Amino acid sequence: MIFKQKVIAFNTIVGREFKRTFRLWAQTLLPAAVTTTLYFLIFGHLIGRRIGTMANLPYLDFIVPGLIMMTMLTASFSAAVSTVFSAKFNHSIEEILISPMTAKNILVSFMCVGIIRGLCVGIIVAIIAFFFTHISIHHFIFMLFIALLSCAIFSLMGIINGLFARNFDHISIFPVFVITPLSYLGGIFYSLSILPPFWQKIALFNPIIYIISSFRYTFYSHADINLLISVVLMVLLFIILFIIGASLFKTRKGLAE
Repeated sequence: MIFKQKVIAFNTIVGREFKRTFRLWAQTLLPAAVTTTLYFLIFGHLIGRRIGTMANLPYLDFIVPGLIMMTMLTASFSAAVSTVFSAKFNHSIEEILISPMTAKNILVSFMCVGIIRGLCVGIIVAIIAFFFTHISIHHFIFMLFIALLSCAIFSLMGIINGLFARNFDHISIFPVFVITPLSYLGGIFYSLSILPPFWQKIALFNPIIYIISSFRYTFYSHADINLLISVVLMVLLFIILFIIGASLFKTRKGLAE
């Protein structure tokens, strides 16, 4: 395929899902807004007042970056996994497979579907946060980089999950039993420094803690984990998942089943 054809194919897949996201906004965007508002009310105002500060920040301010990122990750994963599995379920994936699109072209298109929804949800949650507290962004460009990279990572996870899923139950197992527990244990509601030394070491095996720590740094210039280590590990994880995803599309693993 020439570059122009790749752009047309990319726009077709991404544009269709972009329109679907806003057409079904009550299912794709509203739940994140409602859930996050409840988090701000319960954890921020009611419980946060009793906790006081965390890492020298008001508790509500401390949890804002984590809540924004958590909703972005969940939205990115959900968008990617539902898009891939729906394409398999209604057999529209077969049209993509017989097209001249390369494996990487297909993968990037599906990945961007997740990234776009994740960013849309993140913007909505950030706007809601302004009604509860004043947040400042110290490193805007770096924040965009972390947001894009994180959404890309979880979009790739969703794509891989969607490729191996055989029914609708399979696309909910990973977010329920893996993403949600790791998110709550990923430093959203607490600083890594308050954990006992043993559990601090255990927490380092949680990939989400690197994402949350680096994203919080973009707001307050504070990170629980060395920033360079966090970024390097995130980039490595992205590369590994991208290679796996591209390989699955190239070998058609699970796509035509």
